[in-house]
Amino acid sequence: MKQAMSSFLTNSEIQKIGFKKIGENAKISRKASFFNAGKIKIGNNSRIDDFCVLSAGPGGISVGRNVHIAVFCSLIGKELIELCDFVNLSSRVAIYSSSDDFSGEWMTNPTVPDALTNVMSAPVILHEHVLIGTGSVILPGVIMETASGTGALTLVKDRCQSFGLYGGQPAKRIGKRSSGLVALSENL
Repeated sequence: MKQAMSSFLTNSEIQKIGFKKIGENAKISRKASFFNAGKIKIGNNSRIDDFCVLSAGPGGISVGRNVHIAVFCSLIGKELIELCDFVNLSSRVAIYSSSDDFSGEWMTNPTVPDALTNVMSAPVILHEHVLIGTGSVILPGVIMETASGTGALTLVKDRCQSFGLYGGQPAKRIGKRSSGLVALSENL
C-alpha cells in the first residue's frame, strides 16, 4: 500500500528551496509559495500553512521562532518584513512593505516601467507576541510593538503600542492584552 504524502515538506525539500536561513523543526506546507527565497529567513519551530505567499524584495523577510502563518496569508514588498518570535498571523492576513500610489497621478501596475509608478516602501516590524486577526491588512511602515494585536478585518497603517488591542478601518485602540503570555513563553 502506498504511504500518503505529508502535507508539510520534508527537511530535504525545504533545503532545496534555498532559504537564506531555516531553523530546526520548521513546518512548511507543500502548497505555500516563495519568491526570492534567498532573502527569506525562517526560525525554529515556525509553521507556514497552505496557500501562503512570501515574496521577498531586497529587504527580505525574517520569520522568528515559534511563528505561525495561517492559510492564505501573504507577505509582499521591497523592504524588510520582520515577524519576531511568537507572532501569529490568522488566516487571510496581508502584510505589505510596498504600496502603489492610488492618487491617479501615477500608474499602479508592476508590468509598467518604474518611472511611471510611485511605489512607497518602508519596513514592517511585528515584535514578539503580536497577534493579527483574520483578514487584517498591515501597510508599509507599520511597527507593532510587543504583544499588540488586532481584531478581524483591521486595517493597520500606524504604529501599535505594546499590549494594545486594535480594530477597525483604520485601526484604533479598542482594548488591552494581558502580559501573562510573556511569562508563559519563558517556559519554552
